[in-house]
Amino acid sequence: MTRIFIVDDHILIREGLKKILSTESDLTIVGEAQSGNEALDKLDKCCCDVLLLDIALPDKNGLEVLKEMKTRHPKVRVMILSLYPEERYALRAMKDGADGYITKNSATDELFLAIRTVMGGKKYVSPVVAQELADHLQSDQKQPAHERLSDREFQVLLLIGSGQTVSQIADKLSLSLSTVNTYRTHILVKMNLKTNVELVRYVIENHLNE
Repeated sequence: MTRIFIVDDHILIREGLKKILSTESDLTIVGEAQSGNEALDKLDKCCCDVLLLDIALPDKNGLEVLKEMKTRHPKVRVMILSLYPEERYALRAMKDGADGYITKNSATDELFLAIRTVMGGKKYVSPVVAQELADHLQSDQKQPAHERLSDREFQVLLLIGSGQTVSQIADKLSLSLSTVNTYRTHILVKMNLKTNVELVRYVIENHLNE
């Protein structure tokens, strides 16, 4: 029996996943959480085999939760289940230790296949992600500027690119204004840019917010 824990801040998504997964006799739901911190707390007390993890959580970025999970519970397979386009986050998630990555609009059969694949000790990525990984390994081109950023810096970059102010970003990520400004400074230095306008232009030109 494969024990599954679901982390998603939308109750309808969690209920939908539980309904879908309950149709398979070899899968069982052992817990759920609506935030990253809640998930980490519960998983310190509850054993699971596969963690279905959303990226967009209200307190922590899913990639941060992924890295903490791999430190605390290295045997748990982590499957990223996201609304975000695969090409934006998949490579970053796989580099951070994810065992698989599928989008929420994937077919039910693919979800079952992904879970069973990672339980077999293999990675699962869709054909699109597989091609992205192959292109990344084979490419001799210069690394894109945003690939130099940490996960949190990349998240702040996307929020700046969407037109949000420092105050709005601080509220959204539960950070202080000075912390957000520090991230912004690091982003500008690493990407060799000077202003928020240039950051917004970079995000738009590289289709990072689509």
